[in-house]
Amino acid sequence: MATYTHGHHESVLRSHRWRTAENSAGYLLPRLNSGVSVLDVGCGPGTITADLATIVTPGRVTALEVTAAALDLARAEIGRRGLTNVDFAVGDVHALDFADDTFDVVHAHQVLQHVTDPVAALREMRRVVKPGGVVAVRDSDYAAFTWFPARPELSEWLDLYQRVARGNGGEPDAGRRLLAWGRAAGFTDVTATSSTWCFANQEDRDWWGGMWADRVLKSDMAATALRTGAATQEDLQRISDGWRAWAADQDGWLSLLHGELVATK
Repeated sequence: MATYTHGHHESVLRSHRWRTAENSAGYLLPRLNSGVSVLDVGCGPGTITADLATIVTPGRVTALEVTAAALDLARAEIGRRGLTNVDFAVGDVHALDFADDTFDVVHAHQVLQHVTDPVAALREMRRVVKPGGVVAVRDSDYAAFTWFPARPELSEWLDLYQRVARGNGGEPDAGRRLLAWGRAAGFTDVTATSSTWCFANQEDRDWWGGMWADRVLKSDMAATALRTGAATQEDLQRISDGWRAWAADQDGWLSLLHGELVATK
């Protein structure tokens, strides 16, 4: 596994807990129905997992994370919602500890950008999905992020994030590569799409800009940037201030592109 760039600081979880099946897996929802089994790879704090479990009940969802500590975040969310059709497993997506043809659906949101070998990961997802089942993946494409006004601090943030993520063994522009990776993994029946998150009102700007203003100072990305010399504390503070200035601008607009792939076995 590559080193996970974001870590699990509160500022990171603030973003990840905002994610729902509707705003992060809408491309998959038409293919889900009651009774199907789902493997949710890289489930994070479990908000999408819980939504999937609600949709497919009485079918079961298996939540997978790379460490027990990370999986505990999902356990807490599932427990809070009182769901009983979720199982939990610790594992590596490059070598899944499940038999062939186990699940109807394998889902991964913002995972492949962080792994060492995304094609090998997709091959494993393909192995454990049943014939006729689907593998569904969605990943950001950082180079395609765009915003207004053109604040230099946000351009500096993007450059820094891409350098840190690639230094950790990941590929931050994964979204555009999902189709190629899926074909390389052996899928022939593939549907590639894209969707965006857009933040363009004051409430959304305050939330997203404030979240990144904190993340760039306090998350694992910040610690890695400082440790490797990719940025100084002064650099991080300048970028953080830039995010807050963008958020305060009534003309502020930000769109984040995500690639999506549904691959049928």
